[in-house]
Amino acid sequence: MTSKKRIAILGSTGSIGTNTLDVIRAHPERFEVVALTAAKQVERLAEQCVEFKPRVAVVSDAGSAKKLCELLLAKQVSTQVLYGPDALITAVLESDCDTVMAAIVGAAGLLPTLAAAKAGKRILLANKEALVMSGNLFMDAVRQGGGELLPIDSEHNAIFQCLPVHYSKSPSQHHGVEELWLTASGGPFRNTPIAELSQVTPEQACAHPNWVMGRKISVDSATMMNKGLEVIEAYWLFGLPIEKIQVLIHPQSVVHSMVRYCDGSVIAQMGQPDMRTPIAYGLAWPDRITAGVQSLSLTQQAALNFMEPDLQRFPCLSLAFQAGKQGGTAPVILNAANEIAVAAFLDNALQYLQIPEVVERVLNTTPPSTPSSLEDILEVDAKSRVLATDVIQRLHS
Repeated sequence: MTSKKRIAILGSTGSIGTNTLDVIRAHPERFEVVALTAAKQVERLAEQCVEFKPRVAVVSDAGSAKKLCELLLAKQVSTQVLYGPDALITAVLESDCDTVMAAIVGAAGLLPTLAAAKAGKRILLANKEALVMSGNLFMDAVRQGGGELLPIDSEHNAIFQCLPVHYSKSPSQHHGVEELWLTASGGPFRNTPIAELSQVTPEQACAHPNWVMGRKISVDSATMMNKGLEVIEAYWLFGLPIEKIQVLIHPQSVVHSMVRYCDGSVIAQMGQPDMRTPIAYGLAWPDRITAGVQSLSLTQQAALNFMEPDLQRFPCLSLAFQAGKQGGTAPVILNAANEIAVAAFLDNALQYLQIPEVVERVLNTTPPSTPSSLEDILEVDAKSRVLATDVIQRLHS
């Protein structure tokens, strides 16, 4: 038996993080947790530290760090406690990890994930923003660092499983791949009359019919911005033009994505809507291990339905395709404006249908540029957030 893989989990108290720990818990002979990070959920992080005893734990601020230290001292756990954005990079570079689960939602996960890429770690990417915001820079860092990048989003993980073993991003070596088909459940409002969407509450938007996710990503799933970000992510991961990446509504969430080949074949990856499957695949790749997921019974499926998305119902998806085709900093602008708009919606400061309105205004008033550095990207991100905040304020004036 080879030595244990040493895992750092960025965002260990979120749904991806807790599912990752669930898979690790079932395979103590294969994995060791060496770093855990969280923002504010100190009690849950303390429980994880007591169980897994990582070398390093990171929280967002000094107050949370003090509280975590007290909780761990009471349990006689010697985990080193750090705080702040720089500490996330420390958790990647100084914990002796070889594998990083990048599961921090939003732009906050960009810097530590980029540090992991430069350091040649195996990156299990559950953070879309690393590729949406800095696709070119990030992929260059992965190549130069010599590490591995494995997608954990169920759709990209499914495509990864459906591609040829020797697939190359070079157009001459696509091995007959013609199109990538990303499936989407359609969220909680796929059948809601459009006229009623203006009354949608945060609680309704967060009630996903198939997946258990955090609040921000649940809203993105409802608006299908999540799927739009996945289209941009797929472009960077798999090297096909945006025009060859399609989205299909698939309410059952059984077919997680598909690859269409030039000979007429379509290869699909199927399974229960449970994130532990792609997580286990990423943790153990190229091996397969049990994930604690119930087997899929096709005989119990009444039907599997597929349909094209209605862009009138899901304008955020259309905006994401627009940004993906524009390239440069357009996806940065899109992502930043969306994060601000969704946060305002979750705080009851913005209506549901105003989310795409804010994103569109910011996207259409900020000409995209070609970033040459991470600093350029972060500057565009910051300016776009300020502009989105101004747009929201004007909507209320």
